[in-house]
Amino acid sequence: MAGVGLGPLRAMGRQALLLLALCATGARGLYFHIGETEKRCFIEEIPDETMVIGNYRTQMWDKQKEVFLPSTPGLGMHVEVKDPDGKVVLSRQYGSEGRFTFTSHTPGDHQICLHSNSTRMALFAGGKLRVHLDIQVGEHANNYPEIAAKDKLTELQLRARQLLDQVEQIQKEQDYQRYREERFRLTSESTNQRVLWWSIAQTVILILTGIWQMRHLKSFFEAKKLV
Repeated sequence: MAGVGLGPLRAMGRQALLLLALCATGARGLYFHIGETEKRCFIEEIPDETMVIGNYRTQMWDKQKEVFLPSTPGLGMHVEVKDPDGKVVLSRQYGSEGRFTFTSHTPGDHQICLHSNSTRMALFAGGKLRVHLDIQVGEHANNYPEIAAKDKLTELQLRARQLLDQVEQIQKEQDYQRYREERFRLTSESTNQRVLWWSIAQTVILILTGIWQMRHLKSFFEAKKLV
């Protein structure tokens, strides 16, 4: 029976990894409503050493037309980003439309908060503001047309660069998944150990309580001359 060489298997593995890279996505697009000086926060799971780009634009509510219209340039938005340890990664004031960028240095849940610090919204929009937010993580944050123009890459070279970036991002996400599994395992072991010690403590307390009750009842019966 002829054996199967390792070369075709490695090739199949690389093709599967590239296919997974093509299917990966790292963009988050949404819109939400906030009131005057109201803060709205989002949690984003980000691997280690990963670039994140956020683009936003705001619309103000027009009472007369009853529609959302583009905001005035004077409207201010404050963006604050905290890492899983609660350290501030980014804290900056922007305009009514802007773009913020940061790079994660700790894997885990990052908190991204936005709020308006303008009191003009209360006069012109009745305190109602719509914010369109698009968050791009990893290789999706790269501007490949700009990279191609800067490095003078051909279409094939650019495509290879995209695939390599996607594979690298998948490896980061796999490392982050292993990191989460390790944290979950440590947390589970710690919880199980605490439960075990608590069960032992409860058993010892029950035994000591039973011994004390037996001695107390024996003394009581002896006093009543029942024993």
